Amino acid sequence: MSDRHGVQLRGRRKTVLAAAMFLAALAAGCTGLERNPSGAITVTVKPGDTGQCAIAPCRILLEMPPGDGEYRVTGNQITLGTYPAGRTINLGNFYEPQAIEIVGADVPRAFVYLPITP
Repeated sequence: MSDRHGVQLRGRRKTVLAAAMFLAALAAGCTGLERNPSGAITVTVKPGDTGQCAIAPCRILLEMPPGDGEYRVTGNQITLGTYPAGRTINLGNFYEPQAIEIVGADVPRAFVYLPITP
């Protein structure tokens, strides 16, 4: 192998090493970010999640925050019901994307995206 090939090989190793370090740093930076659950016809989300369903209608399950009592839950600012804290609840089947809020729980909204069928 000539010196020219040795230089090329060392350059490629540096490029591969730099790419691996970048991917490792990117993966380390992604820990602790929101979950992105998905499902074909059902998705389970919790506060702060952004979920996606592949097919409409989509059954949305919501993991309520821990605690005592009940909270009012809204989807796209429409009341869906009042549910107990600390349980996973069935909000129903939806044909449109939903912005889900647990009123009074001081937790971030959950979002579920799904295809809109004409």
